[in-house]
Amino acid sequence: MTRFTPDLFAGSAAELTAIRRDIHRHPETAFEEQRTAQIVADKLQSWGIEIHRGLATTGVVGTLKGKRPGQKTIGLRADMDALHLQEKNEFDYASVHANKMHACGHDGHTTMLLGAAKHLAASPDFAGTVHFIFQPAEEGLGGARVMIEEGLFDKFNCDAVYGMHNMPGIASGTFAIRAGAMLASSDSWEVTFKGTGGHGAMPDRGTDPTYVAGQFIVAVQGIVGRNVPPSQAAVLSVGHIAAGTPGSPNVIPSEVLIKGTARSFSADVRDLLERRLAEVAAGIAQAGGCTAESKYHRRYPALVNAVEQTSLAVEAAAMTVGRENVDPNTPRISGAEDFAFMLEKKPGAYIMIGNGGPDEGGCHNVHSPLYDFNDRILTTGAAYWVNLVQVELGNAA
Repeated sequence: MTRFTPDLFAGSAAELTAIRRDIHRHPETAFEEQRTAQIVADKLQSWGIEIHRGLATTGVVGTLKGKRPGQKTIGLRADMDALHLQEKNEFDYASVHANKMHACGHDGHTTMLLGAAKHLAASPDFAGTVHFIFQPAEEGLGGARVMIEEGLFDKFNCDAVYGMHNMPGIASGTFAIRAGAMLASSDSWEVTFKGTGGHGAMPDRGTDPTYVAGQFIVAVQGIVGRNVPPSQAAVLSVGHIAAGTPGSPNVIPSEVLIKGTARSFSADVRDLLERRLAEVAAGIAQAGGCTAESKYHRRYPALVNAVEQTSLAVEAAAMTVGRENVDPNTPRISGAEDFAFMLEKKPGAYIMIGNGGPDEGGCHNVHSPLYDFNDRILTTGAAYWVNLVQVELGNAA
């Protein structure tokens, strides 16, 4: 089996960097990735790869059959969308669109998969079929779910599906992955406490939902500390509180709205968080003479890597950078990723590629207005994808 290292892609480094920076300069947010999708489609077609467009509005799927006979099919997925965020970088390829920025590295993810597609199209020495899945709307709107609902795996059946994301804080030239739950589910919740309100000087003549809400905010942390088993992990955070009017601080409001996020790694804990948030809100509200209306919105499920495909991803990463530079037991991450929807339908694995450690300098975290994808890892990511095709389909039948 041929081993592809980043050095073998050195001749493509300048081209990949140009593509990545062009996409970075022109960020497009969820379901609006028309320009990015056109770049992807044009590149794939120019390399002789059959394309399909239109899933989830702007999704692009390229299909490449190996030159050797084989029935196995795999999907390789990259996300394309940017964030609603004002970029603060001042380099010449900074975003030209106000309040839109590639602050999570999807410009790099798209480019790395394009680099692999170009190489594989020129030398399709594998048995079976590869689907290159370029997905819109990962950032909060569930583009993966929409692609699936619109027939992604009906039109392009995959025996396994794989994804990759950059990770600031770990060195370039390294990979990290784990079998089982790797990223958390991401849910949102809201509670509205209702009382009578009244004059701030006479709180005894009404019911005060702000007092109830304050107790609830503290009690929320007790759900994780006292209801979630110590062997599990979960996060409940408050992100929004709204009540009253700034011009009337002497008025006790009649309603308080609290919104937050919930993260967990198992279905049981997810169910527990939903149930206990409502129970705690209702109990505290009743004690304070108020009522509580609770809503829980399930958004992204936990991302769960299959054991077999994780092993294959580790092998491909080791072929790319050496086994000593691959962590197969990385700690779980409380962030979320809508690739989880694809892993609910198909076995597969999601891997993290190092975007640069602390000693490499200038490596800001994702979703920062100063973030930038590390162009030095473009060839590493492309090589990983090609090695994964070799591992999965090199001897497929």
